[in-house]
Amino acid sequence: MLTPSQKQALLTLARGAVKAEVAGDPPPARPSASDLPAASGVFVTIKRDDELRGCLGTLDSHGQLADDVVRCAADAASRDPRFDRVTPAELPELSLEVSVLGPLEPVDPTDAGAIVVGRHGLVAEHGHRRGLLLPQVATERGWTVDEFLEQTCLKAGLSADAWRRGARIWRFDAEVFGE
Repeated sequence: MLTPSQKQALLTLARGAVKAEVAGDPPPARPSASDLPAASGVFVTIKRDDELRGCLGTLDSHGQLADDVVRCAADAASRDPRFDRVTPAELPELSLEVSVLGPLEPVDPTDAGAIVVGRHGLVAEHGHRRGLLLPQVATERGWTVDEFLEQTCLKAGLSADAWRRGARIWRFDAEVFGE
C-alpha cells in the first residue's frame, strides 16, 4: 500500500508532530494529499524502552492521511488518558510506530477462520461502547483468537465474553511500520 519513501515521510511527520506538541510549536508542514493514499484510519504509537508511552488514532479518517498522522501523533504525546504528557527530556528515548488501517469488515467471531492473529486488528462495539486493538497487540502478547476477542471487548468497556453475546466485531488489516 505505501512505498518506503511514503512510510518514511509519515514517520518524519509523526516525529515532527510529537516534537512540536511537546514544545508548544505549530505542527510540521505536510506533503500534498496526492503524495499519499487514502486510508480508513490511522494510529500512532509512542514507545519508550519498548514500553507503551502513548497510542491514539482514528477510525474516522478525514481523508488526508498526513493530517491524520500529525493529529494522532500529537494526541498520543499529550492526550492519551493512560499517560502523562511526553516531556522534552523523553524525546530522544522515544520510538514511533504508525499503523495505517484498511477498511473495517464485519465478521462472525465464532467463524474459526475469520480472524488471523498478527494479520487482523479488531473492533468490538455494543451500544455506545467501542474498543479497538491493533494487530500487533495480539502478536506482542501471544494471544489466541479468543483472548484477542476478549481483550478487545474489555478495551470497549464490555464484559470479556461480549463477543459471544451480541457485540458487533469488525476486523481490519493494517500496514504497520516504525522507526
